[in-house]
Amino acid sequence: MTGLKTIIDTLEPAADGWRGTIPETWLQGRTCYGGLSAALALRAAQASDVDLPPLRSALVAFVGPLSGTVVVRATRLRRGRNAAFVQADVEGEAGLGLRATFVFMAPVPSRVDHRIEAPLPFAVPEPGAPTQNGHPAVRFSQNFDMVDDVAGTGPAEWRRWVRLRDRDGLDPAVELIAVADCLPPAALKLIGGPAPVSSMTWQLNLLDTPTPPRDGWWLLESATDHARAGTSSQRMAIWSPDGGRIAEQMQSVALFG
Repeated sequence: MTGLKTIIDTLEPAADGWRGTIPETWLQGRTCYGGLSAALALRAAQASDVDLPPLRSALVAFVGPLSGTVVVRATRLRRGRNAAFVQADVEGEAGLGLRATFVFMAPVPSRVDHRIEAPLPFAVPEPGAPTQNGHPAVRFSQNFDMVDDVAGTGPAEWRRWVRLRDRDGLDPAVELIAVADCLPPAALKLIGGPAPVSSMTWQLNLLDTPTPPRDGWWLLESATDHARAGTSSQRMAIWSPDGGRIAEQMQSVALFG
């Protein structure tokens, strides 16, 4: 297995960007696992400017398949006193595969401090607890340890503890975005089994600055209220092991089954 940090560290400067290779062990069907391609885009965005504030939001469009050799380019769209907008593209042999807009923003004084606190909906795995690595046919999943909540979820809901198996030395925001796309679409539960799916768009809003979590675990949750005519819209969230809600997400997914 080639770890995420190795993939990032072996990127080479090329034509106003970075050139790298997507290992076959990170493929999801015929394309790169979305969390990896988004992580490469984020790393390029972070390297495109100096002293960027923390990542606050990401808007990702999965435009086409990515595999083999890829080129990642990042462009500053605007930088103000508090926020910076950076666009990052990942291109492969078939052309543009991913386009992302990242928003980096420093904390600012505010009279508003509104948070809904709730207990973790699924307990943190105990040290030494049995884990799974996804289905052997889903190659990218072998890079993760996973523990599913099989008893506490509804008919169109998924909940799972996830951690990268090789995570040492990663930037916490890059690690988080690599993990954040690790759930199957919740609508697959309605289909009742494997079916061709394709993520189209993804928005991630960070509620706090991520730090390396205890034992590497992040809790992911996904639920869909609407799936018809070949598309579904799902709401997603991420927690750290200490119970803090780290991110909220939304994703549009095409269903071919």
